[in-house]
Amino acid sequence: MDWAQYYAQLSAMAKAGEDLGFFENFFRLFYQAFVEGERWRLYVKGFAATLELTVLALCIGIVLGVLVAVVRTAHDQQRRGHKNPVLSLFNGLCKVYTTVIRGTPMMVQLLIWSFVIFSFSRNRVLIGAFGIGVNSGAYVAEIVRGGLMSVDVGQSEASRSLGLGYFDTMRFIVIPQAFKNILPALGNEFITLFKDTSLVSAIGGAELIYYARAIGSKTYEYMFPLYGAALMYLIFCIILTWLQGKLERRLRQSDKR
Repeated sequence: MDWAQYYAQLSAMAKAGEDLGFFENFFRLFYQAFVEGERWRLYVKGFAATLELTVLALCIGIVLGVLVAVVRTAHDQQRRGHKNPVLSLFNGLCKVYTTVIRGTPMMVQLLIWSFVIFSFSRNRVLIGAFGIGVNSGAYVAEIVRGGLMSVDVGQSEASRSLGLGYFDTMRFIVIPQAFKNILPALGNEFITLFKDTSLVSAIGGAELIYYARAIGSKTYEYMFPLYGAALMYLIFCIILTWLQGKLERRLRQSDKR
C-alpha cells in the first residue's frame, strides 16, 4: 500500500467516526496539509512572495531611512548661528514622519494605505511592500542617525579641512565607521521586517500566511498549515541571524588588524 492509499484509508476511517491513533492521525493531517493535491507548492509560492515582499520593503526602507537620517544628522551638526532654513524645514518634516510612523500600529498603516489612499489598486502585495517599507524606513532612520552621530565630529571637520566635500566625507569617513556600529540593530530590523510581511495577508496580499490560511479553510484544519508556515519563518530567521553573526565577527577581525 502506498502513502496515498494509506491516507485514503485513514480519511475514510476518520469520516466513519473511528478513533485513530496519535501517529495515524498525525500522518493524516500532515498528508492533508502538505502532500494532497501537491499543496506544498502553495507554501513554496507563498514563501517566494514573502521574500519578494521583504526585498521590496527593504529597499524602500533603506532609501527612506538613509535620506531621513542624513537630513536630521546634517541639521543637528550645524554650527550655532549658521542654521539653514531649508534644512530646518526638511528636518521638521522628517521628525513628523518618524513620529507618526513609529507612534501608530503597522496594521493600521497597512489598512490606510490599502483601503483609503490606494483603494483604487488591487495589487495588495505591492501596496503591502510599500506600507512595510515606509514603516521600516522610520526605524532605519533612527538606527542610521544614531550610528552617524556616534562618529566623532572631529573626523568630519578634519576631512572637510583637507578639501573633502560633505558627501565625500559621509561616504569615505563617516558611513564606513557608522555601519559597524549599526549592523546589529540593522540586522534585527531586517529580521523584524521579514516577519512583518505576514501582516499583508490582512489586506488580501497573497504571501505565505495567506496560502496557509487558504489551505486551512480548504481542509478545515489550521494547525498543520500554520505550523508549517511558522517553521518556514523560523528556519529563515535562524539563517539570517547566523549570517548576521558571521558578518559581525568578520568586521571585528578586520578592526584588530
